[in-house]
Amino acid sequence: MLLLFFGFKLWPILATWYFALFDWDGIGWPQKFVGLGNFAQVAAQPLFWNAFKNTWIYTAGLLLIQLPLALLVAIALNDPKLRGRTAYRTLFFLPVVTTTAVIGVVLVILLSPAGGPLNAFLVGQGLVERPIGFLSSVGLVLPTLIAVGVWKGFGTVLVYWLAGLQSVPGELYEAARIDGASGAQILRFVTLPLLRPIAITITALTLVWSLNVFDHVQVMTGGGPGHASDVIGTYIYRVAFTVEDSIPRIGFASAAGVFFGLTNLVIVAVQALAVRAARGKGRAA
Repeated sequence: MLLLFFGFKLWPILATWYFALFDWDGIGWPQKFVGLGNFAQVAAQPLFWNAFKNTWIYTAGLLLIQLPLALLVAIALNDPKLRGRTAYRTLFFLPVVTTTAVIGVVLVILLSPAGGPLNAFLVGQGLVERPIGFLSSVGLVLPTLIAVGVWKGFGTVLVYWLAGLQSVPGELYEAARIDGASGAQILRFVTLPLLRPIAITITALTLVWSLNVFDHVQVMTGGGPGHASDVIGTYIYRVAFTVEDSIPRIGFASAAGVFFGLTNLVIVAVQALAVRAARGKGRAA
């Protein structure tokens, strides 16, 4: 276990910090020390900030859509009167355990404007005049990827919400009903306050997952068209492992990863403080 942890977790982290201090193309061992030069170049690179912006737009989309939608579905599935709850949970969780690369390839075919089933249906039903370039339009590609991200990770967030809902004592619901509280009032004054600590944790986890998005973006668009869907993951991959503009720049890509990783570190720290504050309010109440 320790060997695996060192080889696949600790060493990559330490090596990234080390390589970020060198101008290195990945061949041999880094020799040209540049100190913080790579970080200065990253900060002055417009394409990095474009990927940074797109990453946060993607993250905001998941937070604003996936979290509340998953909570509403979890509340419905938590109702003991609902028949087939297990089947519904399985259906919602299936995308999570499905290989992202396979999903990406299938969706590229499905959304293709050149004979894709979805466009064929829309045009055939007269809903649109011409095929829609979901992945080739600068204005549509990022919303499309957000929709895919919401669908792909929906099951995970749903399970977390269900765990939180099942931790709420049933006696509180019974007492609220006896006092004449409506369903909306129970949700507002009983369920949501008790879900606050786990809600903060779910939000933080969703933030980290979405900020590190890479796989389905790389498979479906590669950051295109015209860098319109470029996120930090695809940007670092392109700089480090392709020769699109020049030789691979492992040192520069490592600096970009460290620069962005510090953002995640700040988020985790804020999340920890928020959870502590929420628990403190809960005890006081």
